[in-house]
Amino acid sequence: MKRENIRNFSIIAHIDHGKSTLADRLLQLTNTVAERNMQEQLLDSMDLERERGVTIKASAVRMQYRSKNGQDYEINLIDTPGHVDFSYEVSRALQACEGAVLVVDASQGVEAQTLANLYLALDQDLELIPVINKIDLPAARPAEVTKELEDLLGISGEQMIPISAKQGLGIQEVLEAIIERVPPPEGILNAPLRALVFDSHYDSYKGVVAYVRVIDGRIDKHSLLRLMATDARFEPVEIGVFSPTMRPVDMLEVGEVGYVATGFKTVRECRVGDTITTVINGTTEPLPGYQKVKSMVFAGFYPTDNDDYANLRDALEKLQLNDASLVYEPETSQALNFGFRVGFLGLFHMEIIQERLEREYDLDILATAPSVAYEVVKTDGETIIIDSPAHLPDENIIREIREPWMKIQIYTPQEFIGPVMDLVIKKRGEYITTEYLDPTRVMLHYRMPLSEVIVDFFDRLKSATKGYASMDYQFEEYRAGNLVKMDILVNNEPVDALALIVHRDDAFHKGQKLVTKLKELIPRQMFVVPIQAAVGKKVISRANVSAIRKDVLAKCYGGDITRKKKLLEKQKKGKKRMKMVGQVEVPQEAFMALLRLDED
Repeated sequence: MKRENIRNFSIIAHIDHGKSTLADRLLQLTNTVAERNMQEQLLDSMDLERERGVTIKASAVRMQYRSKNGQDYEINLIDTPGHVDFSYEVSRALQACEGAVLVVDASQGVEAQTLANLYLALDQDLELIPVINKIDLPAARPAEVTKELEDLLGISGEQMIPISAKQGLGIQEVLEAIIERVPPPEGILNAPLRALVFDSHYDSYKGVVAYVRVIDGRIDKHSLLRLMATDARFEPVEIGVFSPTMRPVDMLEVGEVGYVATGFKTVRECRVGDTITTVINGTTEPLPGYQKVKSMVFAGFYPTDNDDYANLRDALEKLQLNDASLVYEPETSQALNFGFRVGFLGLFHMEIIQERLEREYDLDILATAPSVAYEVVKTDGETIIIDSPAHLPDENIIREIREPWMKIQIYTPQEFIGPVMDLVIKKRGEYITTEYLDPTRVMLHYRMPLSEVIVDFFDRLKSATKGYASMDYQFEEYRAGNLVKMDILVNNEPVDALALIVHRDDAFHKGQKLVTKLKELIPRQMFVVPIQAAVGKKVISRANVSAIRKDVLAKCYGGDITRKKKLLEKQKKGKKRMKMVGQVEVPQEAFMALLRLDED
């Protein structure tokens, strides 16, 4: 195919605005998939993606289309993940394109992630094609949404395409607009090879399969190739294109999108955003924008049955083959025995991994409350990073603790500004600015600690705004704060999985709330169980779980008082011995209580 007849584009949208449905209609219209093989959300291969209505794993597909002008075109759709946790993957997918179709729901209008993805597309200097979807809904308000987009993009309403992806209305107009407005790919065919890796997956026969967009040069089956960031070298097992299944070809040239099967056994050697070049006469200039993805949220995963420990390790290994951003290491806890400390991109990523472990590998998992990575500066000047409060060194050797702060954008109707501001202030947020996007909706910009965002902030934001607000966030910096470690002691024994790093001003209230909650959740024993919250050596809150009592005097009716005293003394000794050897079981609900500390 001539380069002038190639078009590479992406579809960007807020969650549930109809991105996957539009992709389905495009595949149908171009006859890329036979009718008998067609199903809803075809590019979303996981059950979880279908249920939640959000794309988790990116994909690519090549379509052949004959335009109204009679020419044949090769159109490459590079699908993007649909959640804020995967924004780096979205930015790499957009770098592989020249244009983006911006889908906006005609009933919901512009939302936070619409804007976040829009800014990513503008950063890559992509040609935008605004599409207003779901115009067939009774609640649709296409005229208002068109005005919103006009104000936001500075594009006239005539250039916006009203469609209904579900009904198949206006789909051909979208394809024609892609051909007319999206420029053909640029690049030099005779230059040294530069190909962008925008995603990858593991295949048990071919090893790691890298999804690539060729920027300069060409890839053929006999080239010896090199990944520039990891310096991993390989000879391709197979080269091909997605249509939408994998179809081998002999060569990929400038502007084409396809895959290269590397034969690698782990995704670590082939990272998203890396540049592929040839070993001999390769380029020295990698493509810009590559960064190593860092985990932002950490949690302990423990099998409820200790015999499942090996199965959990195998399951995490298999998941990591397809997901390089998932990191884990073994961890032991006094309360929960053997498990793993697992790192995630965000809370949604954690939910997905936990659900996949339970569904696909039939595991019963106990997950501790999520925490974030802190930078700890010791008194000797050494800086260490800890991802669990249990790993915090002694406070006498700590000079300062730095926590990650995020830039947050909250998109909400004007009437909810008060409740949103109130919520953010309670979570230690700092106000930056307010943007009025139209007379009824605003965008509030804040800075906020990630530890406050990950627990229950999103749920409470939805409650405060009756479900109308949407949110987006990006990492900004590590900032020193007056932070302390709060230990929880059950029966005078610290439970490491319940330890928290909190702001000193909040320690007393959080300790009091947690101790009160644990008192309700920890089952009663034959002896009194004290529950304490302590900062350093100082106990800041305490509650007792009262003992299950037994009337030992019931059978001692009448007679001398000394007999009764003797019986009571005997019982007291038994209780004392029981307390020394007794084990207090901490139920799973106790670990989840950490997530609900701020509920009134």
